[in-house]
Amino acid sequence: MDELLRLIPTVTYGDAAAGARGGALHLSAVLPALSSAIGHPTATPVHTDSKACQQALGFPDVTSAIVVLVDGLGYWNLAMRLGHAPYLRSLMNDTANQRPIATCAPSTTVAAMAAFGTGTCPGLTGMAGYTQLEPEHHTLIQLIQFKDALAPKPANPHIPVPPMIDPLALQQEPTVFERLKAQGVRVTSSGLPKFAGSPLTEAALRGTDYQGNVTPRDRVLAAARAAREPGLTYLYIRDADKIGHNYGWDSENWVAAFEHIDAQLALLHRSAPKGTLIVIVADHGMVQTDMNRRVDIAEDPRLTQGVEFVGGEPRSLMLYAETGENPEDIAARWRDRLGESALVRTKTQAFADGLFGPVSNRVKPMIGDVIVQAAGAATFVDSRTQNDKATHLPSVHGSQTQLEMEIPCLIDVA
Repeated sequence: MDELLRLIPTVTYGDAAAGARGGALHLSAVLPALSSAIGHPTATPVHTDSKACQQALGFPDVTSAIVVLVDGLGYWNLAMRLGHAPYLRSLMNDTANQRPIATCAPSTTVAAMAAFGTGTCPGLTGMAGYTQLEPEHHTLIQLIQFKDALAPKPANPHIPVPPMIDPLALQQEPTVFERLKAQGVRVTSSGLPKFAGSPLTEAALRGTDYQGNVTPRDRVLAAARAAREPGLTYLYIRDADKIGHNYGWDSENWVAAFEHIDAQLALLHRSAPKGTLIVIVADHGMVQTDMNRRVDIAEDPRLTQGVEFVGGEPRSLMLYAETGENPEDIAARWRDRLGESALVRTKTQAFADGLFGPVSNRVKPMIGDVIVQAAGAATFVDSRTQNDKATHLPSVHGSQTQLEMEIPCLIDVA
């Protein structure tokens, strides 16, 4: 386990296979590769050769494909609980499925969904963290609902808060779904009704015929029905991430959810038309936190000094410097305080390392002046802006350990 909690080198982007460290073996390459597999090769600014991505990932040529994204089901989380998942265990018996691919950094849903949906990277999508600076309003924006992250909570939580900005104004890269639809290809999404037209869906996954169903069984069967027609189908399953945050990924609750996920995927295999390609991926893995290694920024003046905003999340922070403050000085104070518990880089260093992939001039102001990524099971929280539950989550993600960065890419044919 200690080995899986060590930080790994920066992941690369492109069309060449680069092991679990990226290249074509990356979440961002999955949709370009599937576009080639169904006979409609679709290039993106990061993956210009979708056929090369298909070959690297090992997808066969088909007329119809279903891609399933299981939120929070990292490769090693899956591998360490295979005894509870007969269908997934049968897939993992195939040596072609016994290698992880990489997700993006930060290893968090908003960044990964956008990289997945567009076939690009956070440096182009502008979705680089759970919260990040919105330069026009000069405040932090939360990228699930695209709302002001620092605004007081509404008196009635059941009344939706309108997005602070148009999701299409922030995330301007075309999605692979949009590119396929423009070619006349059928593209279908199956998910919860409440996610249809949500800010995150519009930003990262727009362009599909969205079919919403309340029960997991109905969502699976809707995906299987859609696959009767040539084209591409996307199915989203969220329970591993949701239960992991609430109870911990090593809890009995998580195992029960994992067993249910396996049953859903087995139903998909049985229900999809014969010859349908099924690809199962995730957006990130999860790490069990160590509360003894939890650091509350609010309690240490060295960490708040010179910092105007703290964006990101407990495993991957973006620090925004106050006017006139040197980011190098902030980084030095954080390195001195955190030691081996974190990798601390200035924005300039992170860009040079390719942390966010290619970065457009439009996106550069959105990214923090200092990037802090947790090592081991450490977490960095801020009780000034986060509630007690948010600062004590039993399982989290966002950093660059193998547990968080390495995800499955399992291939099956119905």
